[in-house]
Amino acid sequence: MTMDLGEMADSSKRSTPTGTRRQPRAYQICVRCVMDTSDPEILFDRDGHCNHCREFLAVRSGYTHHGGALRADLERIVDEIKASGRDRDHDCVIGMSGGVDSSYLAHLAKNEFGLRPVAVHMDNGWDSPDAVINIRNIVKRLDLTYESYVLDWDEFRDLQLAFLRASVPETETPTDVAIPVALHHVAAKYGIKYVLSAGNLATEGILPKSWHYNARDYRYFEHIRKTFGEREKNGFRFFDYKSELFYKFFKGIKTVYPINYLPFSKNDVVARLARDLDFRYYGQKHHESRYTKFIQSYYLFEKFGIDYRRATFSSQIMDGALSRDEALDQLTQKPYADEEIGEEKRYVAKKLGISGEDLDMIIASPPHWYFDYPNDQGRLAFIYSVYRRLSGKNKLASV
Repeated sequence: MTMDLGEMADSSKRSTPTGTRRQPRAYQICVRCVMDTSDPEILFDRDGHCNHCREFLAVRSGYTHHGGALRADLERIVDEIKASGRDRDHDCVIGMSGGVDSSYLAHLAKNEFGLRPVAVHMDNGWDSPDAVINIRNIVKRLDLTYESYVLDWDEFRDLQLAFLRASVPETETPTDVAIPVALHHVAAKYGIKYVLSAGNLATEGILPKSWHYNARDYRYFEHIRKTFGEREKNGFRFFDYKSELFYKFFKGIKTVYPINYLPFSKNDVVARLARDLDFRYYGQKHHESRYTKFIQSYYLFEKFGIDYRRATFSSQIMDGALSRDEALDQLTQKPYADEEIGEEKRYVAKKLGISGEDLDMIIASPPHWYFDYPNDQGRLAFIYSVYRRLSGKNKLASV
């Protein structure tokens, strides 16, 4: 949920960031997970434990799978979803990316829970061939109603370039804005009251804010769009706290996270999806998108020293699915293949409509962070905390 915006900062083209720069820190890595000072805001206690794994444990304590309480909670939620759609053809909406988590959720919703979902694919033009095949197979095998929400490519491309030129890690913010817009648009269209999200603590419970700042911050988004973009905003819709409140309280649309209520083993899930739904695995988390693969495996690593696998591995370590030694061993290898990256860079540059030299200049330019630009971090944090207190919702698993 995003806040009242206040006054926008100067939006002259290609402005210099005006925030307070953080001083470089001596390298340190958490002794319990594998998060390190590639997150400039990481904090360590006297035992060498980082704030990310401490927070994960605090949240995970409410999601233990030793017993039937969580399963009973999930069954109650499923019953509520079914009741909400009793007089309609569908009772929930699911985002469909062609990735592991969303594909598994579609399987759970239809085959395990007996729900009647509408599968929604937000098409931003970057789907990998495997993702396209996965979506087609899953929709067909599960006999799902399917909706494609296609973005205006020229406008979306300009937004992606704006975030690249801003030299910040969260170049995926335009996508993260468009996804909830698509899901809530389709839910409202069908009169559906529940959006099922594949977000989960097991693989996504840890993600530093400095690596992927809040996509609900309209002030931050608009500053970057106006400062570094070249087009006027046209059809692209933003999803801020006002949108969220509108859909939650006026349309009665809730978001739930079913995977958090069940044991989750990624390897077992991939094998099951391959066996039952002809699922094609694409390598790493979120690599069903060619742009996401490029950003997370190469751009962040080379420009910011961020190995995005650290967040996923740390989540898996804290969830008991991966040992710290195994994670450290995998982290000795680059997150991208040297023999493939040249072709990937050419593909990304061509699709974005820039030269390879322009892309190289963007990657080589000095890195910046969300706190270098005008933002509404403080007011957003206040709104979130008030909402959680009033609703009793958990920070990482709220509905």
